[in-house]
This record gives sequence, structure tokens and C-alpha cells, in this order.
Amino acid sequence: MAYISFQPTDFFSPKLYTGTGSSLAITGVGFSPDFTWIKNRDAADENVATDTVRGATKYIVPNDVDAQTTNTENLKSFDSDGFTVGTQETVNTSSEKYASWNWKMGTTSGLSGGTITPSGYSFDTTAGQSVIAYTGTGSTATVPHGLGATPGLVIVKRLDGTDNWWTHVKSMTGPQYMVLNSTGAVATATSVWNDTLPTSTVFTIGTDGGINASGGTFIAYCFAPTKGYSAMGSYTGNGNADGPFVYTGFRPAYLILRRTDSGGDWFAWDDKRGPYNVNTPMLAPNAVTAEVSKAIPDFLSNGFKLRDTNVDANASGGEYIYMAFAEFPLVSSNSKAGVAR
Repeated sequence: MAYISFQPTDFFSPKLYTGTGSSLAITGVGFSPDFTWIKNRDAADENVATDTVRGATKYIVPNDVDAQTTNTENLKSFDSDGFTVGTQETVNTSSEKYASWNWKMGTTSGLSGGTITPSGYSFDTTAGQSVIAYTGTGSTATVPHGLGATPGLVIVKRLDGTDNWWTHVKSMTGPQYMVLNSTGAVATATSVWNDTLPTSTVFTIGTDGGINASGGTFIAYCFAPTKGYSAMGSYTGNGNADGPFVYTGFRPAYLILRRTDSGGDWFAWDDKRGPYNVNTPMLAPNAVTAEVSKAIPDFLSNGFKLRDTNVDANASGGEYIYMAFAEFPLVSSNSKAGVAR
């Protein structure tokens, strides 16, 4: 049975809010975030990603190739129990509903290893998650991630160029990659991850300019599967409304799915927008589209189960990857068992 000595809400927290159009402090996250992703649920606005390593007013958009933008009316500050947003419509339009997903790291010294020394970072080995900034060399290199375990998910975005969001999930082989801002199937190129899988200390980058241009600036988001808190992996669809069950060892708070053997959208659900099964309110991390209803997964006490035949989540013989973060582990530090809704 899964067991952890901390609560998942110590390190990950979805938080919903309604915009006012004026500077707005969002509280109730439970900690000061180091990585925050915001999406307008009501409108076709960009996804917005901000972190403490780059600074609160600097953002990038996961659904597009755009370079980093600085805007003091985006996410204005990271606060002790959340964050403050300004008047930018993507994060704070009056009366419109927003979802935010927040991760805590916090260690900003002591990272070593790799042929590239990061220009900034924040990591946590307990939860197995980190934000790493680095400058490219143009030659094959290794970057320390600080997780203390092998990553199950690595996402890299060039900050000073219009390049893709390169993505690796642990079920992939060395040369395989996916693109977060794309609907394309899994692809292969040794120039991205250099045909080399991550280790417990570093991930390897090839010579592609989108991940390692000489003098280019980059940000990496890294996560290791952590018992009772996070899980990354793969499953095969059966094309049936009584779909496959995927064991995670916890009741999910956040779930992202993506088909790998065919094109399609990335799908994301969380326990705050969809508190009851079947979980219906869906957002697409690769798209600007507003929230739609796709009643696809059940969030169970120890994993999730597919309840729909949608080909982007459960085609017969389809291959999929998933990333999940916990609301409550199967067994927690208080020895109480998690239950389904």
C-alpha cells in the first residue's frame, strides 16, 4: 500500500478563482508556489506558466511556441498562501472563472552534477519536483535536475526563442519525444534527448536549438514518480466504456492524458473543477479553448478508470501516457485510508 509521511497538499494544490479585473490576491493554496499554471475556464485565452526561478512577472504559454514575455499585470507576486494576479485578461477578467495548478519546490542551493551548471533552480527531493534554468551550449550536455530520483516527466522550453515545449515521459525510449504545444503523435529524434534516458541525477539534451542552442536560455520542469504523491506512465486503451483502470497509489487531484500513437489533444482534469465521478470538466493544455465537458475518467482511491470511448483517451489498442498528482494517498501519514468519491 502507498504510504507517505507528508500530505500531497504540502506540495501540490489546484486552486479555482473568479476574476475581478482589478489586482487580486489568490489565497488558500496552502503554501507559496514555485510553479503556477493558470487557465481561463470561460474563454479562449492562453495557458500561462510562471515560476519563482524566472520571476513572478515573466510568463510563457504552454499551448504555443512564444518566447518568454514580461508583464507586470500577469502574475504579480508569489505570496505566502498563494499569489497575486494583475489585470491581464488571461489571468483576471472580471466575472470569468479560472483554474490554477500550483507546485512547491523551495530549495535554492546545493544542486550539483551535470556538464551544465544551472543559472537558477528550485527543487524538492521529498516531492521529487524541480524548476531548472540553464543556458545552452550547442553540444550534447547533461543538466542536473535535483530530484534525487529518475524523472518520470521532463518538459523544456526555450525562453528567448519561438521553439516547442519538448516533453519526455518515462514510458518513452531514449530518442522519443512529444511536444506539449502540439497534437502530434510521439516522434523520434536523437537531437532532442540525445537518445539518452534521464538518470537519478541528470537529464541529457542533444543539439536541437529548441533545447540546447548555444547561448540560448531555457527552463525545465522535472518530476519524479513519488509514492503516494505523483505518478507517470502509460496504458493501452480498450475502446470500451468499461475502460482500463490505472493504479497510481492515490486518489488523483490532477490528471493529464495524451495519446502517443496518433495525433490528438492533451486532456486535463482536476478534483476541484470535477469533484464527483465521472469527472467531466476538461481543459486542453495544448490549446486556448475554454473548458468543455468530457466525462471520461473516474478518480478512485488508488488510481483512475476510463469511462468513455473517446479516441484521445481510450481507443481500442491506443497507446497513452499519463501524469497524475495526488489529492490523497491510499494510506497517509495519519494512517487513514483514502476513498473514492
